[in-house]
Amino acid sequence: MRLPSSRHCATEGDGKKMDQPPPFRNPFVHVLKFTPLEKAKIALMTVTLFPIRLLIAAFMMLLAWPFAFLASVGRSETVVEPQCLWRRLVDIILRVIMRIMWFAGGFHWITVKGQRALPAEAPILTLAPHSSYFDAIPVTMTMSSIVMKAESKDIPVWGTLIKYIRPVFVSRSDQNSRKKTVEEIKRRAHYGGDWPQIMIFPEGTCTNRSCLITFKPGAFIPAVPVQPVVIRYPNKLDTITWTWQGPGAFKILWLTLCQIHNEFVIEFLPIYTPSEEEKRNPALFAVNVRRIMAKALGVPITDYSFEDCQLAMAEGQLRLPVDTCLLEFAKLVRRLGLKPQNAEKVLQDYGNRARKMEGQKLDLEGFAQFLDVPVSDMLRDMFALFDEHEDGSMDIREYVIALSVVCRPAKTLDTMKLAFKMFEAEEDSAITERELAVILKTALGVTHLKVSRLFTAIDIDDTGKLTFDKFRGFVEENPDFADEYLHTESIGPQTGPCHDQHTQNNPSSLNLHGTANTKTANGICPDFSPKYHDGTIDALMKKHN
Repeated sequence: MRLPSSRHCATEGDGKKMDQPPPFRNPFVHVLKFTPLEKAKIALMTVTLFPIRLLIAAFMMLLAWPFAFLASVGRSETVVEPQCLWRRLVDIILRVIMRIMWFAGGFHWITVKGQRALPAEAPILTLAPHSSYFDAIPVTMTMSSIVMKAESKDIPVWGTLIKYIRPVFVSRSDQNSRKKTVEEIKRRAHYGGDWPQIMIFPEGTCTNRSCLITFKPGAFIPAVPVQPVVIRYPNKLDTITWTWQGPGAFKILWLTLCQIHNEFVIEFLPIYTPSEEEKRNPALFAVNVRRIMAKALGVPITDYSFEDCQLAMAEGQLRLPVDTCLLEFAKLVRRLGLKPQNAEKVLQDYGNRARKMEGQKLDLEGFAQFLDVPVSDMLRDMFALFDEHEDGSMDIREYVIALSVVCRPAKTLDTMKLAFKMFEAEEDSAITERELAVILKTALGVTHLKVSRLFTAIDIDDTGKLTFDKFRGFVEENPDFADEYLHTESIGPQTGPCHDQHTQNNPSSLNLHGTANTKTANGICPDFSPKYHDGTIDALMKKHN
């Protein structure tokens, strides 16, 4: 697979370009580096300022609890009552307590730009970028409702404070919870401004603020005016960011409380009223709001989403390298609606059809007929991923392998079994070294892959052929075979992910260039930045929810 140097730019609804290049930095990675002076400052603050601030913050939380408890007693979760005088007083007291808590944490002044809209004008506030639990500052400033896990309300002290702001709870144990959540957001949004505004972070996960990733449509389904809100942390040393790779929750808290001053800027942008087309198309609504917010922030946008990171984090015998093309492929699969509901059945059907073609090459029209979709710019971009020789042809078996990885990333052996079935010869059910190279480089989404050492290690009888049973037996005995036997010719430091230009021999194994560490229980999300970071894999830990 390869990412071509030029791609067709897909359009979204209104004809505007939306196909974005991969981000320069992986938005899910945050690496902290300290100078000797900064380390000395942190050491000093750890034994002086940190414990004092931590105690004050804990005391303020405890102080806020009885007020939040009293204001929540007897209050309906489905009906909003008029705000009586004593509850308004409690609201003011809680805002003051929370402001003191943030002040004690080093957020001495908060810069507010623009003007917050009234609930009747914009029932929903969309905030971005979402990068830390310190993003709770706007919530305590406005006492707006948020979307929270249902389990949060059972946490002592914190659960009471959460219930006070009347959040929309999402239950993971309820299969219909997502639908109910959207319906509740719509109900409140259309209530005429009686309910508190709902603050939603449409990215759906934390990033390092280097770009805006794909917005989830939940905030835009109600089809009501929204107010975009952008937040910034213009600190010299970024101890705020809490991503899937980087410092853990307590380390972020410790480092931030050790800073003498932390800056926070919140900017309320003009209300965005959706057009009739955007009301019918929440995805288009989300794209256009994101474009406005990115412009205000001065950051790029990318069509990668958190699902792409989940793909890269999947635990299996083959973990994706830094320069994988499968992230781009997964994005196109989502856009074209090609991810099947019944993946196992569809993949088996594709595999049987591909086997019957016996390696016959397809052009773009043939590819479209195989998938039963019309030819489009997005399909051309997908076709180009597999048109390695730029001769207008592709092997459909490679598409099936890539789709199998995207649909079931942790089931490496299932993907390999399907691949062997498509490539194996009828007389001996075996494949050659060249065919193994095609299979593995497609499964990893790379342009070049050396498999000679692996093939020789498995083919101990020197037959020049491998069966799936031999491969499976070897993998079961050597679960870390990819780290030991596979080598890629990785990209140069100035190229984007998946480019096959300026390649260089890579003497290191896949794991050393950003794949999941086998000792990490759930894997980690590899950095698909165009340049390698200096941090080690041990420093980049997956965040637990």
